[in-house]
Amino acid sequence: MSHLEQKLNQIPPLPGVYKMLDSAGQIIYIGKSKCLKKRVKSYFTKSPKQPKIERMVFFIDDINYTVTDTHLEARLLECQLIKEIQPYFNSQMKNDRRYFYLKVTNSAHSKGLSIVPEREDHSFGPFRRKQAIQSLIDMFTHLFPIVQDNHRFNFHYHTLPEIMNPDDFSKNRQTLLQIFSEATTLNCLLNQFQICMNKESAQYHYERATTYRDLIKSLTYISHILHDYKHLTTRDVLLKIPVEDGEKLFFISKGRIVLKKYFPLLTQAAIDTFLAEGCRSKAAIVPFPDEKAAVDFQNILFSEIQALPDEWILK
Repeated sequence: MSHLEQKLNQIPPLPGVYKMLDSAGQIIYIGKSKCLKKRVKSYFTKSPKQPKIERMVFFIDDINYTVTDTHLEARLLECQLIKEIQPYFNSQMKNDRRYFYLKVTNSAHSKGLSIVPEREDHSFGPFRRKQAIQSLIDMFTHLFPIVQDNHRFNFHYHTLPEIMNPDDFSKNRQTLLQIFSEATTLNCLLNQFQICMNKESAQYHYERATTYRDLIKSLTYISHILHDYKHLTTRDVLLKIPVEDGEKLFFISKGRIVLKKYFPLLTQAAIDTFLAEGCRSKAAIVPFPDEKAAVDFQNILFSEIQALPDEWILK
């Protein structure tokens, strides 16, 4: 039996993080899974794989792994290690310096929106999906000026992009600032675009309907980053997640896990004591040194909380 086969047989069917190493001992890939044994073994089956995976498997000489109590902890550990080690075959989460911001510009000769690498006045983000944001910028050149009137928006669809006159540009700019600053305003626009898409589709104007569909998709992504994450980072969350032979509590504040503890038998008194300790500990939270680096961790926390059953979220 080869060295790798022995390692594969030793890996437990538990959540955790695995590291692929080459013959020089360099970590070339880091991954996570709810079931380490099943996931790691999948790399060495004869089933078809992506070319990148095929190349990576050729270089694997050893495998290390770390077991975690929960999938949430595995994802957060994976993210931390990828940022620290920068493995060659990892692509996501290690290049957060490339994340960017969407800026509402003040030049009437521009498209009204632009992408900037760092936070500036009237900028929003940071975002990871550059193609989605660039597509949004291009599509907004077909709808101008967008002017808010109570809970509705007035705009005209232009088949070909045109440069706005200064007055229209100013009105459009003020509306854009409101859209990206306020969740209710953005949701109102999303609802109106949905109505427009359905109307254009019913009239067989498929090109316009497609534009509205793509606008809805891009704006939904923006709303998720700007407003859903803000909801996570401005409240305290208490999670109760079942683990092997017990349960584990997590106290989350400002988008960070402040306190976590395993309980073989969880009682209401233990929950109350844990919650009080978490509330005391949150005063010592150190903010992320860089909001770009924070995006990935917040995305993991948000998506994991969203996926949990309601009875696992105590507060």
